[in-house]
Amino acid sequence: MILKGSQRGFGQELAAHLLNTRENDHVTLHELRGFSADDLYGAFREADAVSRGTRCRQYLFSLSLNPPALASVPVEDFEKVISRIERKLGFEGQPRAVLFHEKEGRRHAHVVWSRIHAETMTAVHLPHFKRKLTDISRELYREHGWQMPRGLVNPEARDPLNFTLAEWQQAKRRKADPKALKALFAECWESSDSRKAFGQALAVRGFALARGDSRGFVAVDLKGEVYSLSRWTGQNTKALESRLGSPADLPDAQKARRELASALSPKLSEFVEQARDRFATEREKLDTRRRALVTRQRAERQALDEKQTARTLLEAQTRAMRLPRGLKALWLRMTGNYKSLLKQNSDEAEAAIKRDWTERQAQIDQHLLERQALQKDIQRLRQAEAVQLRRLHRDLTPDRVKRFGLFAEFQRENAPAPLHRPHTRKR
Repeated sequence: MILKGSQRGFGQELAAHLLNTRENDHVTLHELRGFSADDLYGAFREADAVSRGTRCRQYLFSLSLNPPALASVPVEDFEKVISRIERKLGFEGQPRAVLFHEKEGRRHAHVVWSRIHAETMTAVHLPHFKRKLTDISRELYREHGWQMPRGLVNPEARDPLNFTLAEWQQAKRRKADPKALKALFAECWESSDSRKAFGQALAVRGFALARGDSRGFVAVDLKGEVYSLSRWTGQNTKALESRLGSPADLPDAQKARRELASALSPKLSEFVEQARDRFATEREKLDTRRRALVTRQRAERQALDEKQTARTLLEAQTRAMRLPRGLKALWLRMTGNYKSLLKQNSDEAEAAIKRDWTERQAQIDQHLLERQALQKDIQRLRQAEAVQLRRLHRDLTPDRVKRFGLFAEFQRENAPAPLHRPHTRKR
């Protein structure tokens, strides 16, 4: 289970992010502890108000718990891990919120603690919290028998294609797969040994090497989106300058974009946009399927909640009617049988809670399987789009377009492969 934590403020922005049902298929507020409010916005306003009596600006600690993609992790297992982290980091007894997100066929949890001790008006000190979370993460992989990511086994072997939230948002603006985009920049870096070679590698993929305002080396695409090379290649400033020299004599991002647009054939931009439009149509079809699936699943979950709520009320009434009153109750207390009835009711109530959790977990697992099947189609489309656009930028240099001449020939050579192989009937 990958654990990522950070200290932060701006509770209302965090609440909006955690309750976002546009990016997430399902969002469940599982627990609010230690707050007077019964909603997330109100809880974080309370934490903010308490922090005003201190000098602490990062008054929240936000943690995400991400199990392996296909692992089925019950709620009680998440709760045990959260309690374990609380003890390790010193958050025992602190107000907290727990939420579950489901997205792209995966389920993960978020926990947010208030760092402020209300009695002492001091913040929970968090020395080396990243190292502590990494230690717990390794222990969880071993205990559950999950295959441990290379980056946990050896920090130097981390997946270079892992991307941050900022990188994901930038790729989303470009309507690209962030992993494919990061692989593209990594490929350009690995295949070049000088500034000239690196610039050419970027150019044939639709990017230009440029000077950033404050980030040294950047790449810019035809639409003017600027990419920090230190972020997207994973190389530090020293490594970039060692191979590329000083960025001072490079054009700025706007000039580089104009030069790129003039260097590439206008037909190339047209071809790229047409390819994007084709894939956008396919994406919309898949997104329509996704929305229909999510709508149905939400309705099924609401129906189960209503069914369980009605059943819980009926069972509680049955247990209450089992307890006698008046002289009969007094007699049962004197004989000791009343205590037995109370224990029977308690055992039945606990068994009912476990039964309800089992039903919910079974429904969640089924919904995840359905979503994972759809996600395979979505992933295939993303990969096909990345391959097609890479071929366009690599192959369609101005000379190549001129040599082919006819648009019909271009279409034949660059026609996208079908996403699904048509079924042929044997005779």
